[in-house]
Amino acid sequence: MSIQTRRERERAERERLIVTAARELAESEGWDAVTTRRLAAEIEYSQPVLYSHFKGKDAIMAAVAVQGCADLAAELRTARTAVTGERAALAAVGEAYTAFARRRPALYDAMFTLAVPLPFATEEAPEPLKAAFGEILQAVLPIAAEGDDPGLLTETYWAGLHGLVTLMRSGRLPEWGHEQRLALLIGHFTAASG
Repeated sequence: MSIQTRRERERAERERLIVTAARELAESEGWDAVTTRRLAAEIEYSQPVLYSHFKGKDAIMAAVAVQGCADLAAELRTARTAVTGERAALAAVGEAYTAFARRRPALYDAMFTLAVPLPFATEEAPEPLKAAFGEILQAVLPIAAEGDDPGLLTETYWAGLHGLVTLMRSGRLPEWGHEQRLALLIGHFTAASG
């Protein structure tokens, strides 16, 4: 192994360590607790080492968001491919999406609520963002009516899921009605297709 290869591997390992520490700290204490000083102490590297990997907290949050989208894409794919039928696939994706958001609130915030320096809905978007959207798209495509724009239809379904999650997490919607709301969204969303 060349020295260059070893250095690249060590650098990638440090980046993973930083992202993992930020993610864990955010999940346990919230994003306000994630500072470069605190992360440096958590991973036992100096702040200049962190800055050699990331420009600051926003860049770290963006890396966490990209990693979270990869995780979400995998969970959505598993849910979608585990069932048969158009409505079942849409329901499985909706359930997996909302379960992910409820189980990992700080990660979800980095992905979809907080401002992070990531290009969304463009060709420049990182592949994990495209993959997560693509899994929702694969569930929505079969129920699209003739003339529907599949991308806009997928965005609408995603917005419905995001709205349910956000309103419930903020206490505007009571937790006890989540399954019913999700069933209503899926039922009305698929009414035209089936």
